[in-house]
Amino acid sequence: MTKQKTLIDVAAAAGVSKMTASRALRGSKDVSAESKDRVIEAAKKIGYFGNHLAASLSSARSDLIGVIVPSLTNIVFPQVMSGISDGLLTTGFQPAFGVTDYNLDREYEVVGRMLSWRPAGMIITGMEQSSQTRRLLIEADIPIVQIMDIDGDAIDYVVGFSHQMAGADMAEALIGAGRTRFGYIGCNLESDLRANKRKKGFMDVLKRHELSLTALSGGILSSVGEGRRLTRELLKQNSDIDCIYFANDDVAFGGLCYCIEVGITVPNRVALAGFNGLSLLQGFPGLIATSTTQRHDIGRASAEIIMRSLQSSKQLQSRQVIMQPTINLGDLKN
Repeated sequence: MTKQKTLIDVAAAAGVSKMTASRALRGSKDVSAESKDRVIEAAKKIGYFGNHLAASLSSARSDLIGVIVPSLTNIVFPQVMSGISDGLLTTGFQPAFGVTDYNLDREYEVVGRMLSWRPAGMIITGMEQSSQTRRLLIEADIPIVQIMDIDGDAIDYVVGFSHQMAGADMAEALIGAGRTRFGYIGCNLESDLRANKRKKGFMDVLKRHELSLTALSGGILSSVGEGRRLTRELLKQNSDIDCIYFANDDVAFGGLCYCIEVGITVPNRVALAGFNGLSLLQGFPGLIATSTTQRHDIGRASAEIIMRSLQSSKQLQSRQVIMQPTINLGDLKN
């Protein structure tokens, strides 16, 4: 069995002391560029990958950044995670990802396990953590960034947008385009709290305009198939609806598939509106309306905030970064 290479082996291969090798691999500024290059090249050559568990035990933190997302099946969150990875690319820190499946009890467990690895910072989706989870995050005494939302009580830093405003903005745009008879379709609304916020913002605007809303909700996670099923049910029960607002683009795409299948023209007969601005909708007849979110940029900005916070002994002046979605009405014209 091959012996695992140690920091001493790296130092010997690079011709430097063990302390210099350690500082070079941690990106310390007091090591010359030439020495850093030699150490990094030596580590690659001999196959050294370090012992981060031992490092975390001997210091107050590891080089991990904890990242908690609700789902990996929704393309939104892999794109957020890609932005986080890009933001950490040259920092020497490594993201460690956990998934909650939109379950607050599961979120508490994932956060607790993540914190046991002594991460240097934490990025977590949303603002509605349980009181127990919030306590864990606050008492961890590390930079915390809540992402993809700003409607709530921030723990530390926030990068995202107002979902309630996003729903309201879409309602105003659809009404401005002449739509007056609205339906709504969502999935798993008991757990998807951000979709509920968008729905509330949408309904508030309809109420101000004295317009009503017929809503259907599926009990499973968002999917194209569920969007197709619920759209069929909604339109069969309410044939006069001229616009459907969906919780997200996945469900809206299912609605579009149903309309194409049965010959309902979109948006002439019924307009469809989603959320997220996913590229999968491009190229289909009847381009739906959607709100385009800056998912990659939100992830990258959250990672950069963690890094700036770690590099400064003072709290950053800007506690909130807002990246509000932009509305694209697709083939629906004002």
